[in-house]
Amino acid sequence: MAPDLIDASLKLVSFAAISGWRDDDHLAAFASFLKTARAESSDTLHLRPALPGFPSLKPIYAAALQKADQDIDARAFFETHFTPYAVSPHQGRGFLTGYYEPEIRGSLKKSVEFPIAVLARPADLITFSQDEPFPLEGLSAGRQTSAGLEPYFDRASIEDGALDGRNLELLYLPDRVELFFAHIQGSARVRLPNGRICRLTYAGRNGHLYTTIAKLIVSEGHMALGEITLESLKHWLRHNEHHARRLMRLNQSYIFFSLSETLSPSDGPIGAASTTLDTGRSIAVDRRQWCYGLPFFISADLPDGHGQTEAFSRLMIAQDTGSAILGAARADLFMGSGDEAGRRAGLIRHQGDFVVLLPKG
Repeated sequence: MAPDLIDASLKLVSFAAISGWRDDDHLAAFASFLKTARAESSDTLHLRPALPGFPSLKPIYAAALQKADQDIDARAFFETHFTPYAVSPHQGRGFLTGYYEPEIRGSLKKSVEFPIAVLARPADLITFSQDEPFPLEGLSAGRQTSAGLEPYFDRASIEDGALDGRNLELLYLPDRVELFFAHIQGSARVRLPNGRICRLTYAGRNGHLYTTIAKLIVSEGHMALGEITLESLKHWLRHNEHHARRLMRLNQSYIFFSLSETLSPSDGPIGAASTTLDTGRSIAVDRRQWCYGLPFFISADLPDGHGQTEAFSRLMIAQDTGSAILGAARADLFMGSGDEAGRRAGLIRHQGDFVVLLPKG
């Protein structure tokens, strides 16, 4: 049974009709799918819950795990177990953005060079669902007080000290701009003065609305849309401190982290589905409309990083979500870790076409 989408419809297509399908590296997509299969088969809790998975996905996960150490025809695996449907938005085409795992300088000790704290999840942060299955912003958050359940502190309140004195500080960053973009991406690698890398993993959010700072900067006339890249945004925020502080606070959403001790340097960050993400194969989707683990074949003309565009046709796995990822034909492409990945991710704001692979049966 196909999902009941909010803002799109599904049309049955054939694999032969999908442009670029035969030429993709299906084995790379299968490796990413295996990660979800392992997590789902072990009943790993999701960092951010999504729609429940199709029951018919379970035997497909089992079949994938059986073939994990075998030489397989990965394209045949997907064609055998899934049926492709084009996702057609009620208005326009699908839309793609990119995200990445920043690498930031930091310290375990507060200092003049590193004054801004990264906070762990507070003990009184309660996540709950206001509607079934999900309201517009998914799970909300609050805190229990003597007067009842109240909204959690927003970004401005936290910056002004609402959580001071709780020993939530994990480590320290050079400025609020770096912390702000770590919040946007939901993860980060932090390079300590001795060269050691710490990994920050998403641990919760305060439940307030997410507001895109680029839109605020453009709407107030500080920069033109065509001028905005990751580098230009950071440069403008650091050189317009008064406006920057005010605009960043208009994004009331605030992210809390944990320190991961198990990730190797070669691992990607942990996504909302509690699997490590793979560069160019993992996507964030709207968790109100899709479950984790579904394969999507995405086609678009995306920037090549040198002022031109190139064809992008690739099978990707839904393993993450985000507060700004709203729409059945809406995805955030994970582009990797570090500054170059961030530069490439920041260039992606493009239309694209979506084909979802739904489990047979």
